Amino acid sequence: MDTSYILLFAQLSLFILLLNHTSLANISPDGVALLALKSHISSHTNNILASNWSSSTPVCSWIGITCSSRHHRVTALDISSMQLHGTIPPHLGNLSFLVSLNISINAFHGDLPQELARLQRLKVIDVASNNFTGAIPSFLSLLPNLCFVYLSSNQFSGRIPTSLSNLTKLKELKLRRNLLEGEIPQEISNLRNLTILDLQYNHLSGSIPSSIFNITTMQIIVLNDNNLTGKLPITLCDHLPYLNGLHLSKNSLGGVIPPNLEKCQKLQILSLSFNEFIGIVPRELANLTALTQLYLGVLHLEGEIPMELGNLKKLQVLDLSHNELTGSIPDSIFNMSALQTINFGLNKLSGTLPSDLGRGMPNLEIFLCAENNLSGFISASISNSSRLTKFELSGNSFTGPIPKSLGNLEYLEILNLQGNNFISDPSLSFLTSLTNCRKLRLLRFYENALYGALSPSVGNFSHSLNNFQGNDCKLNGVIPREIGNLTGVTRIDLYNNELTGHIPKTVQGMLNLQEFYLHSNEIKGTIPNVICSLKNLGVLDLSGNHFSGLHFRRSS
Repeated sequence: MDTSYILLFAQLSLFILLLNHTSLANISPDGVALLALKSHISSHTNNILASNWSSSTPVCSWIGITCSSRHHRVTALDISSMQLHGTIPPHLGNLSFLVSLNISINAFHGDLPQELARLQRLKVIDVASNNFTGAIPSFLSLLPNLCFVYLSSNQFSGRIPTSLSNLTKLKELKLRRNLLEGEIPQEISNLRNLTILDLQYNHLSGSIPSSIFNITTMQIIVLNDNNLTGKLPITLCDHLPYLNGLHLSKNSLGGVIPPNLEKCQKLQILSLSFNEFIGIVPRELANLTALTQLYLGVLHLEGEIPMELGNLKKLQVLDLSHNELTGSIPDSIFNMSALQTINFGLNKLSGTLPSDLGRGMPNLEIFLCAENNLSGFISASISNSSRLTKFELSGNSFTGPIPKSLGNLEYLEILNLQGNNFISDPSLSFLTSLTNCRKLRLLRFYENALYGALSPSVGNFSHSLNNFQGNDCKLNGVIPREIGNLTGVTRIDLYNNELTGHIPKTVQGMLNLQEFYLHSNEIKGTIPNVICSLKNLGVLDLSGNHFSGLHFRRSS
């Protein structure tokens, strides 16, 4: 029996069934198609369609339906984000006036039916964030008016079909977060009206076709998180006057970063991190005056940070981390008032930070310079970067006192100063000041020669503090009983110090404590039984002290 005859028979059967069970004998063909869709939905948490899509009311009044004013035919179907489960029936191919189909952010599965090829007026198809499987539907190439194709966040597999190049009106193609493999088709370059190409989070391989960089309408290219190899063409930006986003991170691209990028004058985001690029940071990038985000981390870049980058007055994110960069950080960087994130960690940078650190960066939220060869003092003026949430200088050679002004950073969540040469006054006043940081979650100051005693003010840390690491700091004196006020802390490291006295019984107040390291101190007395009441405690190391009872290490 012919396939079309079977389909017609099924539709007639459904139509007769509707006549027998509804009071509306003249339901439209569009209504029949939509009720077929409703019958293929196995569950919908809010039951919206079950109560609203009814043959007793006009189709054009149904939720998610838009009709033309002239013919009263369905032109748009939008049932996105309705927690729908089910499959898509072939009957949707009968919505012959449909211009926009949006079923995104649901839990539809199976294949998209070939019958959708009948939707010759269709301009938008959005099935993103579902569970569709199989190959990218070949029928898409038969829809000549398609402008927007969104198939992201599904389980489509196989290769990107070359037939998509037939969609000469296509403006946006989004296939992110699927299981696609193979190379990016050269034929994509035939899409002369394309503005967005998003293929990230797939398994694509091979080199990026250089012809893609000749699509003059292109605004955003997103190819992150694939297995792409090869080099970028030295003429990359010769024909991309409107490009504002180039996202190529987390691939295996190599060679040098093309200085030609300076010709993409509208570029706002350049993301090349986690690749195999070599050479230097091109000074020419400083000519990208519209740039707001620059990601060049985890590469193999050498040489110095170009001072010209300070000309990027709109730059909000500067990530040069995990390279082989040398020399000092240019002073011009610290006067970029729009900066919100600086990450220079894991390089070979040397020199000092400016004496007015923070004054020129009022919007700074994240400052990461860990694991370099930086030295000198940390200026108290850092508190002028009053929005700081994360401040990491670990693994350097900073000296002098830890500034008390850090306590003025009311948004500070992470402070990591471990592994430097900081010194402190005997009262560890910086710790007292930090108790004003009510959002502080992680505090690491270990491996510094602080030579001080823990003040009772340590108990003033807010409930948000969950990680307190002050080992190897030559701390002395007794453990203050106020430490029991740290009800939110999950880890405390105070080992390899010179602490004396007893473990206070108030430790029973640290109800969330999971790891407690006090080994290699001068603590004496008996081990308080209240420690056994800490039900979340998985690791306890008290070895290397002078307890009068049993020396033990408890671990899960």
